[in-house]
Amino acid sequence: MEPIDIGIVVSAGMLALVVLGMRVAFAAAMAGVVGLIWIFWAKFGYAPDKFLKALTIAAKTAGQVPHSKVSSQALSLIPTFILIGYLAYYAGLTKALFEAAKRWVAWLPGGLAVSTIFATAGFAAVSGASVATAAVFARIAIPEMLKIGYDKRFAAGVVAAAGTLASLIPPSAILVIYAIIVEQDVGMLLLAGFIPGAFSALVYATLIVGMALIYKNLGPPVTGYTWKERFVSLPPAAPIFIVIAVIILFVYNPFGGDAWGTPTEGGAIGAFVVFCMAVYKGMRWPQLKDALMETAKLAVMIFTIIWGVLIYVRFLGFANLPQAFSEWITSLDQSPMLTLVLILLAYAVLGMFMDAIGMLLLTLPITYPAVMALNGGEFVTAADSAFGMSGPLAGVWFGILVVKMAEFCLITPPIGLNCFVVAGVREDLSVQDVFKGVTPFFIADAFTIALLVAFPSIVLWLPRLAS
Repeated sequence: MEPIDIGIVVSAGMLALVVLGMRVAFAAAMAGVVGLIWIFWAKFGYAPDKFLKALTIAAKTAGQVPHSKVSSQALSLIPTFILIGYLAYYAGLTKALFEAAKRWVAWLPGGLAVSTIFATAGFAAVSGASVATAAVFARIAIPEMLKIGYDKRFAAGVVAAAGTLASLIPPSAILVIYAIIVEQDVGMLLLAGFIPGAFSALVYATLIVGMALIYKNLGPPVTGYTWKERFVSLPPAAPIFIVIAVIILFVYNPFGGDAWGTPTEGGAIGAFVVFCMAVYKGMRWPQLKDALMETAKLAVMIFTIIWGVLIYVRFLGFANLPQAFSEWITSLDQSPMLTLVLILLAYAVLGMFMDAIGMLLLTLPITYPAVMALNGGEFVTAADSAFGMSGPLAGVWFGILVVKMAEFCLITPPIGLNCFVVAGVREDLSVQDVFKGVTPFFIADAFTIALLVAFPSIVLWLPRLAS
């Protein structure tokens, strides 16, 4: 059997294990090790006395992955970004942000839900984890919405959908993972996520207002705040924007010249700034311990997925599957844009059975080379023909698209992780309630993705300014 045939068989087996319920990290690692043993043993002609040699080589090959990747400086971004979010929560910045958003926009139809969207978007700018964002606002926003008569399923759906914004709005752990896998510039990707993330928040808010106008009892507005009360609410929320400014100024020097530091250093400085704010706000050792423990748990989960999947990716390289898939994609007699749309639809289906990070890690080694091979790595629509797109910019654009698809998968049944998190925080809600409440946001995400595909300049405007 040829290596590519082994690659197809082992990949099919791994997907079957995932669908049956095995964790992606373990299914991928098992598939990678078995596949490497199979390939090396086949190379030795399936000689019985060579099996042990094949096993030894496979174990050494797989064993090199954890150390080589953990020693990568870029990966240290992930725990620092997650830590920023938890420290901001314990510093009380999330409550202040929600209160400010409530006083300014809660007068709209469905205004408290709109406030949740905007507050979550602001918190996402200092939190790199969607799961953490959903958990925080399930505690803060849902009780407020239920108190004034919101439908509980709708309230839960708003929080679950809003939590996905942390996947796109920098600092984003998933964007960092994408950059590491495909060897893209981390700073450029983080910069590219701002406008699509803000745009997604506006689409969500528009959807909520429209639904509240149609269904009068869905989300009553909140009125009665004076202009003085609105302006008074801004200073307590200001530290969030200070942290954002510190990270951006450090990673991307807007005054010209070289950046003041790397994204890794920017994340560390951001975490230190939030830590100082949290201490000033009264955070003590028990709260700091909780923040550190939650950060460690989430970071270890992400690293475990990365290690397991990268063993599988190493096997794919030996099986030559990514190159074969790229050649097959480029040989199809159809437009590159149609091929891209079909790849994105495949992500939507995969997201029903896999978590977002695992899905990207498993698929990007195959889909990224294929997409870059299409049309020389250039996708220029009629609306964007004036901008053009070089290969690296095409990689940034594709990264934002697949991360947006990962957001979509965070609320897609039956695996939608954010929905499980919200249901876990709120004992009065079942997972089915959250999935029902989040259904309208599928339409909003589909609309946003369609616009990002049709108009790449939405994604690439800021990166072009920085380049």
